[in-house]
Amino acid sequence: MDENARFDAVALRYGDLVALDRTSTTFEPGSSVALVGANGSGKSTVLKLLAGLLEPTDGIVERRPGVDAAFVAQQHGHHDWMPLEVDEVLRMGCYRRRGLIGRVTRADRREVAEVAARLDVADLVRRSFSELSGGQRQRVLVAQALIGTPDLLLLDEPITGLDLPSQEAILRIVDEEVARGATVVFSTHHLEEAKRATRVMLLAGCLIADGTPEEVLRPEHLALAFGGRLIEVGGHAVLVDDHGHGHGHDHGSSGSHADVGHRHLHEPEHANEHAADRSPQ
Repeated sequence: MDENARFDAVALRYGDLVALDRTSTTFEPGSSVALVGANGSGKSTVLKLLAGLLEPTDGIVERRPGVDAAFVAQQHGHHDWMPLEVDEVLRMGCYRRRGLIGRVTRADRREVAEVAARLDVADLVRRSFSELSGGQRQRVLVAQALIGTPDLLLLDEPITGLDLPSQEAILRIVDEEVARGATVVFSTHHLEEAKRATRVMLLAGCLIADGTPEEVLRPEHLALAFGGRLIEVGGHAVLVDDHGHGHGHDHGSSGSHADVGHRHLHEPEHANEHAADRSPQ
């Protein structure tokens, strides 16, 4: 098995609700995969299946032996309670390999310092995590995920609603991790973010298209995935899609969002930032 992970006829259902229909694909080392689709299309489901947080109803999710996966879920407003300093949150990344009672070593502390520098949060290590801005929190959590150099980095809408410096820092990390040989899989509503990926999986409860951004992000495919929510403005594709879903879930939303095809990075979103989880993925 050369790929880091594969789906073999994978499906996930909650009773009569189909979160993901039978899907087969592979996730190669040294590549980035953008998951694109409307709310409820199965993007977070794919990430959680890869992370081992969900078991498929049918089919097989297989990871290459020894592959380490790190998952960063959507976070906005979900860690206001956390009474930890940033340094403590970062050191939690060591638990994947040492366990909850494993001792943090000098080498671990060096690695924590290195990932903090990569995400430009080294000056925040003595701050309370709950007092940070959304962009700072997300950079800390991505830094935490890098501990142990995971082979499979899974990011659920990693730059949605963040300030531009945080967006740029996280997108740089995605490029660096791919160059290192990792597989980075991330969900997004934004076509320009998806175009940066090696591959795009376009989802609508099933796999609509899977290939390069040029092959997948075509009007006929997007129309199937987004239906009447795909319009054209000034020669650019615009997705008008509900985007207030609860974090970690694709189902249930309010409000609307427009994704303009020529925008390089999306601007911070404030509406519905604290929407509650409404239904399972």
